[in-house]
Amino acid sequence: MALSIESQKRPEGSKPRALRRSGLIPANLYGHSGAESIHLVVDAKSVERLIKSATVNKTEIDLNIPELEWRGKTVIRELQIHPAKGTPYHVSFFVFPKD
Repeated sequence: MALSIESQKRPEGSKPRALRRSGLIPANLYGHSGAESIHLVVDAKSVERLIKSATVNKTEIDLNIPELEWRGKTVIRELQIHPAKGTPYHVSFFVFPKD
């Protein structure tokens, strides 16, 4: 079963706490273009559905960023969970290495 998620580029100057209140989770994408990373936001409900069936560093995920016209295979490199609420706090994606 292929997992997929769509994200948007994080607005310049946006505060992570404000993003979370509006139902978005801050995220980063690493490895898509050398050492450069992209700051993203992902819908909180999509992330919650994703983490129920994905394993960190193992499950291949199709990530789509329409604004940048980028689509590729990634893995969740790091997932931060709020200690009291148990909700996703931040997600780091890493481009899936090509064999």
